[in-house]
Amino acid sequence: MDSSSVTFTPTGGSVEAVCAISRLCAKVEIGADAVAAIDAAYACLLRHAGSGEAIYGVSTGLGAAVDTRLDPSSGSAQYRIPRPRAVGVGRFAEVEEVRAMMAVRIARFCLGYSGVSAPVVQTLADMLNHRIHPRVPMTGSLGEADLAPLAHIALTLIGEGAVLAPQGAVMSGAEAFAASGLPLPAFGVKDGLSLISSNAASIGLACLLLQDVRHVLDAHLGAVALSFEGFRANVDPLHPWADRLRPGPCQGEAAAAIRTLLEGGDLVATKAARRLQDPLSLRCAPAVSGTALHALRAAYAATELELRSSDDNPSVIADQDLVLPTGNFDPTHMVLAFDTLGLALARLAAMAAERMMKLLSPGFSDLPRFLAPDEPGANGFGALQKTIAALTAEIGHLALPMPFAVTPVADRVEDYASMSMSVIDKTQRLVEKLRYLTAIELIIAARAIDLRGNIALGQGAKTLMAKVRTIVPPLDRDRSSSDDIYALSRAVAAGRLLPPQFDL
Repeated sequence: MDSSSVTFTPTGGSVEAVCAISRLCAKVEIGADAVAAIDAAYACLLRHAGSGEAIYGVSTGLGAAVDTRLDPSSGSAQYRIPRPRAVGVGRFAEVEEVRAMMAVRIARFCLGYSGVSAPVVQTLADMLNHRIHPRVPMTGSLGEADLAPLAHIALTLIGEGAVLAPQGAVMSGAEAFAASGLPLPAFGVKDGLSLISSNAASIGLACLLLQDVRHVLDAHLGAVALSFEGFRANVDPLHPWADRLRPGPCQGEAAAAIRTLLEGGDLVATKAARRLQDPLSLRCAPAVSGTALHALRAAYAATELELRSSDDNPSVIADQDLVLPTGNFDPTHMVLAFDTLGLALARLAAMAAERMMKLLSPGFSDLPRFLAPDEPGANGFGALQKTIAALTAEIGHLALPMPFAVTPVADRVEDYASMSMSVIDKTQRLVEKLRYLTAIELIIAARAIDLRGNIALGQGAKTLMAKVRTIVPPLDRDRSSSDDIYALSRAVAAGRLLPPQFDL
């Protein structure tokens, strides 16, 4: 995929396309076939609305007000929809998060089932290309369409709301459009509803999260390899026959990735392991890492399904001349996939913590206590154990699934909620902490390798060790570890330490 430009078609979007738009500011284009599909659905909707048919949100009110009939020829009704629904609170979304939300909404519009007007879709693309980024509070969605966050975006298209300018100033939607030389769009008969009736916010955040998990899982496998080297662990559990005997989900792939990093070193070539049986946090690393990869792939598949599907209510199927109410805005399948992913990542964290504690213990590692420098009273990484323990506990807390019972709203008509945005948000915070934990394991394992003296590392492990050392110098004397952890976690987040270790 060309990361400098993304063209949306009626096939929808992809995780990679959304990340390119949000993080690389790729130019957004709408293909002619997508415009044709959008126009056909809009024409179909106009015919149905003109016949006097009751169409939710077009000729009726929303939610509990569905029993109120409206005149669909009055555009003012659609302008009014975002205003009372822009009720978000909490932290404001980062620019890349807002861009991801907008990109996903465009991708799903281009499927041609929304009934939105083409000028509104083009306006969203123009906003991304001109860096018009609405201010979006992150708390307020229940995940049965992300009404609140998307309403804050929609407000800017009617000249209201708040926009974060490139220089950091905050201005109104009207001011931002004027500064960019763009006209505010005229709303069609369903545009206000179409802009907010979608889980585009949750799915946009999910795309960014999937990329983040991929990078941290790559680095995690690298950290496992360095821990094998630093501990001088037995590599037999990485043997391909282990997977043949019990082919756990992605276990063979994880074992192969770790073993590949160790190939060419004396740990593999001469069986230089210190023990016959190592702690489970080393022996079972392929099985648990493989399970995390399996969970990541499931979350990726669930997200890609959403990106290539319509969640509009009602949807418009032009070639069937059909306006169809749906419940496709419910992403429970995706929510469960991400809850499972969080649980899998928490198990990685628990194992990583144990590997580090073993490396820091002379009774297990046969190395100086806390891997301390050779100076009187040196503490080495002793106090870092507290940070490891705190991160592991917090990761475990964030991995707890969201409640499945939520207070009913809309006069109890909306009596179920997936809480998709909340699930994605907590998993993102979990991944941030897992990045810190992975960075710490890389630091500790690298120190253990230094203390082993004259050992021959595997070629991949040697390359990774060198990259770690360009960021974190050796521990010749006690010093604060915080800056080292921050610096290395940034490299993990950017995917700079290792090439991709697996396919999605």
